[in-house]
Amino acid sequence: MSYTDPGFWLLLAATLGVFAAAPVGWRPAALLASSLIFYGAPDWHRLIWLGAVAALGLAGCEGGRRVAQATAMILVGALVLVKFGDAAGLGLPPAPPGYSFYSFTMVAHLVDRARGQAPDTRGIPFLLHVAWFPKLLAGPIERSKAFVPQLGTLAIRPGPAALGFTLILSGLLKKLVIADNLAPVVDAAYAIPAYAAPLDLIMASYFFAFQIYCDFSGYTDLALGLSALVGLQLSRNFDRPYLSPSVTAFWSDRWHITLGRWFRDYVYIPLGGSRHGSVRRTLNLMTVFALSGLWHAGLGYGVGWGFLVWGLLNGAFVAAENLLPAGRPGMLRPLSILLTFHLVLVTWVFFRAATVSDALLILRRVAAGLADLPAVLPAYPFSTAQMMGAALIALLVAGELACRDWPARIVALPQPLRWAAWYAAMAVLLLLGRWQGAGFIYAQF
Repeated sequence: MSYTDPGFWLLLAATLGVFAAAPVGWRPAALLASSLIFYGAPDWHRLIWLGAVAALGLAGCEGGRRVAQATAMILVGALVLVKFGDAAGLGLPPAPPGYSFYSFTMVAHLVDRARGQAPDTRGIPFLLHVAWFPKLLAGPIERSKAFVPQLGTLAIRPGPAALGFTLILSGLLKKLVIADNLAPVVDAAYAIPAYAAPLDLIMASYFFAFQIYCDFSGYTDLALGLSALVGLQLSRNFDRPYLSPSVTAFWSDRWHITLGRWFRDYVYIPLGGSRHGSVRRTLNLMTVFALSGLWHAGLGYGVGWGFLVWGLLNGAFVAAENLLPAGRPGMLRPLSILLTFHLVLVTWVFFRAATVSDALLILRRVAAGLADLPAVLPAYPFSTAQMMGAALIALLVAGELACRDWPARIVALPQPLRWAAWYAAMAVLLLLGRWQGAGFIYAQF
């Protein structure tokens, strides 16, 4: 079920109505029922996958420390099989959207239970932690110790509900107005890169960086906003990532924060982290980034070597930064941000291109065309879509430079100004939103 589907908004309205009328103790059950309807409505077979992961996780929690650890490994192995079963010729059925994310959620809970760091959760709270629909398809990856204690105090409150509504508008604006208006420009240039003009490839590469950011952070804003309507606070997953002063900061503190912490806590640290010298630390880092790259592969992408290159490049950048002296003068921060953005931009080319060969071709053609830009730019026949996309990116960047957390700022405004901002956002959605656009990119992974 898509967030642009009228059926979803009818389900949400019904859920909020039942939730508000239900006694506090029954509210988690109402949210679980709506989550199962949301996930199973497009294809009820999805519920078999979700139920299997939940049942396996519950059995693992009941069996003690070693059983929990073994069950976590089984879930990881199942994820690998699902990802690469087709490439290996096993003929396994494709996994449904969100499978990776609720598998990661369950692995985290099992490992935390084995470590004594997660609550003994069963029944509806256990199932809702796994199946809560706003985070089901693409995160955030919530830890049970943060999520489950909130279930006893669920309620619709004016402050969180206002913030939730603002975050929902933010998510829709990012996805439908920015990401989905950038997508056609990216698709056209990357479809046949050998025949695209170098300037078109340059613009498409910049556009994709913001397309994937707005697509993914838009989903997160929706997840946080929908949860806030009923009093649930989910983890922040993005923090102005393209203003990061280093690739290390980009991955550790600003982009897909909950997945980064998942890899840190359940892969990097168990491998030894940074405790055994620089060589071992570099090897551990490269392992984590290689696994992250491979995680994006599969599910219709084949082996996805471009994703592996994307992961290894990011790992190499982080490893190189670890060799540099700590700290950077404040006056160099803007240059550090600009350099970091372009390093990440190069890696996105491998992420988006159909093949590694296409990615290398795009980078070669872009590099060859840079010297001609001063002569080409003044007379270049930019399309309406390109000019609109550039304007949308400029507005986004200006907004993020001006304010770190604009949804909270909107909620803090006097009521007339807050309503004016909401109406303005809805008008932009109606005028510029691409309501028939594609689904969320990360729901594929």
